[in-house]
Amino acid sequence: MPEHRTGTREEWQAARDALLAEEKELTRRNDELARKRRQLPWVPVGEDYRFETATGTKSLADLFAGRSQLLIYHFMFGPDYEAGCPVCSSIADNVDATLPPPRARDVTMICSSRASLDKLQGYETRMGWSFNWVSTVGPDFHRDLGFLSTEDELQPFLAGEIPPVVEQNARACGTDVARYVAEGPGLSAYIRADGAVYRTYVTTARGLEPAMGYYGLLDRTPMGRNEEGEQVFWLRRHDEYESAPSTAGT
Repeated sequence: MPEHRTGTREEWQAARDALLAEEKELTRRNDELARKRRQLPWVPVGEDYRFETATGTKSLADLFAGRSQLLIYHFMFGPDYEAGCPVCSSIADNVDATLPPPRARDVTMICSSRASLDKLQGYETRMGWSFNWVSTVGPDFHRDLGFLSTEDELQPFLAGEIPPVVEQNARACGTDVARYVAEGPGLSAYIRADGAVYRTYVTTARGLEPAMGYYGLLDRTPMGRNEEGEQVFWLRRHDEYESAPSTAGT
C-alpha cells in the first residue's frame, strides 16, 4: 500500500471543490481547443490514394460510405508484421466499441494499415472487431501523413539505446525493431464537400489519447496510470491480459 496523506471528509470536500474548479477550467479550455480545431483550413486531397477492402479496391472518397465525414486511425501493422501492434490494438478496441454514435453524427470511422488485406482480416477475426479495416495500396498514404519512415530517417534512433517497450512491442508483432518503428500510429480526419475530399486534421503520439478511453478512467483512480519505472509495458491485446504479469501490490 503506497503512503498517502489522509484527512477528514470535510478536508476531502474542500480539496475536491478546489480541484473541481480547475477541472471545469480545463473543460472550458478543451471546448475552446475543439472550436479552434474545427477552424483549421481544409486541405484538398489531390492524390489518387487506393485501398484494398473486403469489397474490392476503393478510393479515399469511397471510404466515406455515404457519410460526409471520415476518421481514419492509422494502425501499426506493417507488411512484415505477423500481428498488429498491441498499443494500436488497444486503441482499436475503443474504436470498435464507439462506432454507432459517430455514425449517427455523419462520421465514418475506419482503420488503415499497410499489411495485406488477408493479414488484417485474420487478425480482425481474432480480435472480434467489426469496423472497416483497409489495406493501403503502396506506401504513399501513410508516408504522406508522416506515419511511415525510411530506415535512413530512423538511423539516429536505431543507433541509440532502444527503449525496452519498443523491443517488447516489436517481438509481440513478430518483427524486428527497425520494421516496427518504421510504422507510426496516427489519426486523420476528412470531409467531403462540393464533390471534393479535404483533409482537416492529423495527430499522433499523445494526441491519440482521446481514442484511449482507459487512460482517462485510470487517471481518476488512486494509483493513476502507475507506469513510472515499469520495465515491461503493461498494455496488451485484449486476449492476452491473463498471461500478463500482475502488478498488484507494487
